[in-house]
Amino acid sequence: MTWETMQFYLGLGDTKMHWIVRVFFAVLVTLMVNFIITRTLTRIDNQLERTRTPWDNVLIRAAQRPIGVFIWLVGLSVAAEISGTEIEPHIVSLIAKIREVGVILILTWFVLRCISGSEKALTSSEKVENKVDYTTASAISKLLKASIIITAALVVLQTLGFSISGVLAFGGIGGIAVGFAAKDLLANFFGGLMIFLDRPFAIGDWVRSPDQNIEGTVEHIGWRQTRIRTFEKRPLYVPNSTFSLISVENPSRMTHRRINESIGVRYDDFSLLPTILADIKDMISKHEDLDTTQTYMVNFNQFGPSSLDFFIYAYTHTVDWRTFHNVKEDILFKAMQIIESHGAEVAFPTHTVHMAANSKMPLPTE
Repeated sequence: MTWETMQFYLGLGDTKMHWIVRVFFAVLVTLMVNFIITRTLTRIDNQLERTRTPWDNVLIRAAQRPIGVFIWLVGLSVAAEISGTEIEPHIVSLIAKIREVGVILILTWFVLRCISGSEKALTSSEKVENKVDYTTASAISKLLKASIIITAALVVLQTLGFSISGVLAFGGIGGIAVGFAAKDLLANFFGGLMIFLDRPFAIGDWVRSPDQNIEGTVEHIGWRQTRIRTFEKRPLYVPNSTFSLISVENPSRMTHRRINESIGVRYDDFSLLPTILADIKDMISKHEDLDTTQTYMVNFNQFGPSSLDFFIYAYTHTVDWRTFHNVKEDILFKAMQIIESHGAEVAFPTHTVHMAANSKMPLPTE
């Protein structure tokens, strides 16, 4: 081996060792910067917990993980450029493209986390005085997220060298074909949009349909379907387009609950019936759990087969199902006590058989 050959290999070794050291140094600096930034943001977040507004915490928490990924993206891309320059120079341009796309995706991730944090703060944060309805916040959040994702996708395509105008033109033509092929999917999407805008019900509401066998508590409203938990605790998945074709009743938004009960007394007590009705009506008018500003009635209704029937019609203040039945039970017990106090009785089905005088029934003979 000649002296010139030895010098060549020694120089190559020095060069190779030089860029390996630089790569190692770049990774080490990235690790240190990531550690310092992460600890700093955590401390800032803890300090901002004492403020009266939730938005500073939302911003810091949304930025924590994306900043860490951004630091590693920059550090690793620098290290890759160092190694790529020494091995394959054309790799540098590829690394630059990857870094640009990565920055776009990280910014998109940050904005999406801000939207999610804002949605949570508006619906459940103790620092927000005027909280927003969960259904409305969820709808706005989903629309914003969809817009951000579509915009980010177009920017990524532009960064990679694709023509956005061409993509949009292709999307317009393809959208027509997709619209015909996925009309049910689009119908469900716009059905979900109408639910978010019209708000016939919200998450947690008790809904039922007189047109379909649908009844239960709304658990989730998506863009394609709504999940309802029936009273048998079974999940019921209803396509959103169905709600544009059927009537939906929302008992959760009732203002009162109605008592409408029929009671019968014996025909022998017909002379006592007017007094009984007057006392029951007086009891209804003074009952603290009934809303007497609404219609309330106690009236003789009909001659039944074995009873004189009257009805009690009133509205309760409460809309809670369990409390309503307690109030209704109290009303019925007091009505029975009033009937009993007048010496009357609640009727039950009876039959009277009249036998003709001096009648003889022929007996069969053998």
